[in-house]
Amino acid sequence: MTHDTAKPRRHAAGQDPAKREAILNGAARVFLDSGFDSASVNDICRVADVSKSTLYVYFSGKEDLFEALLERERDRVFASFEDRLQGDLPLREKLYDFAFAFAQTLCSAELIRSQRTVIAIAERMPELGVRFYEGGATRMRQMVETFLRNETASGTLDIPDITLAAYQLIELSTAGLWRQCLFSKIESPPPQESLRKTSRSAVDVFLAMYLKR
Repeated sequence: MTHDTAKPRRHAAGQDPAKREAILNGAARVFLDSGFDSASVNDICRVADVSKSTLYVYFSGKEDLFEALLERERDRVFASFEDRLQGDLPLREKLYDFAFAFAQTLCSAELIRSQRTVIAIAERMPELGVRFYEGGATRMRQMVETFLRNETASGTLDIPDITLAAYQLIELSTAGLWRQCLFSKIESPPPQESLRKTSRSAVDVFLAMYLKR
């Protein structure tokens, strides 16, 4: 009597998540060490330990890889932000929790580096700049809009222009810090006490304007 031994299931070309993740991790290391312009597909293949033909099954080139890395990080970050806005904390603390986390993320060394890279290549690849903005800033604004719209509908906030208020909360959360990090005026990330002070002030100003009385 013979027994069939189950063979490991093989993934179709371009469908192995572990292989895709290995390529992305390799690309992240190369981009970090060399920068976007100096990074080469050959270097990425060497670090990821894959052939060039394998890489091209998953990605069309280093631009595609860079966008995929940004998307992976955005998905992780946005899930955290949504959890914060949907939590059970009182409104003021919930807004502070969000503002502080947002400031920490936007001013982190990793994201500042990514933003500088996009800015540097946006003139010759404007479509990449647009996709970066839509996938990050626009998505963030829409998420905050949804939260503020719900709070206004419940009678907690009194906001006549939801979109403007969303922009205001986002901008107030990093007031001054983000641009200083972006242009190397201060080191990124800023000190925790600076982030906390800015976030607290952002929420105080925001609620002074929009809290229902």
